[in-house]
Amino acid sequence: MPRKKEDTPRRIIKRTYEERHKDERKKKSIMFGTSIDREYGEEINAFLNKYGITKVELIFAGYQALQNQYGPKKTE
Repeated sequence: MPRKKEDTPRRIIKRTYEERHKDERKKKSIMFGTSIDREYGEEINAFLNKYGITKVELIFAGYQALQNQYGPKKTE
């Protein structure tokens, strides 16, 4: 069983800060918790590293491509 690291003044300050700003961070960003096959993921990571693309840029580009593919939402 892993042992808990010793509480240092720095760790306590960081933990307090994180707890205080938890809601603020949740409102600001979202986490896409998803999994893909390791082989496919490694292929994607290699491509991103080769061209200096971040995963966030990949998500934005993919989203824009899907918007273009499916068109704007139609309101009734």
